[in-house]
Amino acid sequence: MLPKALSSVVDALGLLPGVGQKTAERYAYYLFKSDSKIAEEIADALSELHSKVKSCPVTFALIDADEDISPLYTDDLRDKTTVLVVEEPLDIYAIEATHGYKGTYHVLGGAISPIDGITPDQLHIKELVERVKKDKVKEIIIATNPSVEGESTALLLEKVLHEGNPDLKLTRLARGLPLGVDLSYADQITLTAALENRTNL
Repeated sequence: MLPKALSSVVDALGLLPGVGQKTAERYAYYLFKSDSKIAEEIADALSELHSKVKSCPVTFALIDADEDISPLYTDDLRDKTTVLVVEEPLDIYAIEATHGYKGTYHVLGGAISPIDGITPDQLHIKELVERVKKDKVKEIIIATNPSVEGESTALLLEKVLHEGNPDLKLTRLARGLPLGVDLSYADQITLTAALENRTNL
């Protein structure tokens, strides 16, 4: 039987998504046998997580607690008339890493999923509609995930945004087969997207 303190760490780590019992035990034992400073650094970082990080009231991206609005919105070099819509805050960093996008962002806070109890009114769709009017947005780039939930959310966004803004340009990130993937391993959604987005040779 594990000592109580070690068992408590195992239980806590087991709360993380994708971390099973064995993995939690390995992590906990690693922290125990390593320099105590490692565990202290992790504990200090976790203790500040909720007090020093908050959500931007405009874009819903993650920002430092002492910031009012995300720099990805306030930066004068950012084009406020172009908004890329993502499901979660971390999706922004994947786009930013390309250094190829100069517009702003809008985080929905998830995707429609009746099974998980996530309904449209729980997402930041209303705020997106308000931004379209306030910032005189010309283009919305829908970048939801290529999943059933992501597709359902994208379809709803198209409907809601076009209702009050018939001249608004709505686009979606190109989808299809990534390089190096064998056709036999591709899922149905990816293959369908690849067919729909086929190009001329």
